[in-house]
Amino acid sequence: MVSSLDDVEYLARSSHRVAVLTAISERPRTRAELCEVTGASASTISRTLRALEERRWIARTGHHYEATPLGAYVSEGVADLLERLETERKLRDVWDWLPVDDADVPIEELADAVVTPATVEDPYRPVSRFVSLLEEADTFRFVGFELGLLEPCKDELCGRIIDGMDATVIDPPSVATYIRSSYPDLSTRTLESGNLTVLLHDDPPSYGLSLFDRRVGLCIYMPETGTLRSLIDTDAPAVRSWAEWTFERHRHEARPLALEAGAEPEADSGSGSEP
Repeated sequence: MVSSLDDVEYLARSSHRVAVLTAISERPRTRAELCEVTGASASTISRTLRALEERRWIARTGHHYEATPLGAYVSEGVADLLERLETERKLRDVWDWLPVDDADVPIEELADAVVTPATVEDPYRPVSRFVSLLEEADTFRFVGFELGLLEPCKDELCGRIIDGMDATVIDPPSVATYIRSSYPDLSTRTLESGNLTVLLHDDPPSYGLSLFDRRVGLCIYMPETGTLRSLIDTDAPAVRSWAEWTFERHRHEARPLALEAGAEPEADSGSGSEP
C-alpha cells in the first residue's frame, strides 16, 4: 500500500517533479512548455506527467495539463515546506547564537532575512554587508559589543556620521575607552560633529543590534573570540518591533558618556568614544 511518505519520496527524488507540479498549478501547460520551464528532457516530462496523472494531481485537456484540486493542494503544501526548509537552512548555522529567548518573533518572520556569514575566504563579508546598509541610512542606532563589527569599518561609519547621519550607540564602558584611546582624533571629530550620541551600559546584549532606517541587523559573534560570525538583516515588522523595544530598554538603562568623567577617568578620555 502506498503511503504519504512514498509520495513525499517520489517528489523529493527529483527537482523536476516538483517543478512540473508547480508549473501546472500556476496555469495549464503543454509538454513543450513544461520542457522549457523545467529544463527537463521530453522523456522525463512524459514519465513525470504519467506519475502525476496516476496520483490524480493533474488532468489532461487536449494538449494541456492542468492541476486538479488535489494537485493544487499538494503543490501549495510542497511550496510551503520548501520555503520553511530554505529558512531553516539559512538559520541553521547561527541559530544557537540568535536571541530567540528574548525575541517573541516567529521563525516565519525571518524567511526573507539576508544571512551573510563570514567565510575563510572572506572573513569580512558581514562587515561589507553592514557598510552597504549603512550607506543607505540616514539614522543609525546600535547596542551591543561592537568591536568585531564597527572597528573594521570605523572610517566609513565615522564619515557617514560627520556627513550628517544621526547616530546613537550604546557601549560597555570598556569598549568606549578602547575606541577613544585607539582612535582619539577620529573619535573626537566624530563626536564634535554633533551627530553622535554615545551612551554607556554595563550589561549590553552579547549580540550586536543595529537599527537602520528600514532594516534591522543582528550581529552574531563567536563567543570564544568575539570575532564576527554572521550578520542577519531583515525588514520584517515583528523583528523591527522587537528591536525597537530592545534598544529603548537599554537606552533607558544607559547613562551618558559625559557622566563618566568624575568616576571613570578612562571613560572620560573616551568622551570621544565612538567610531
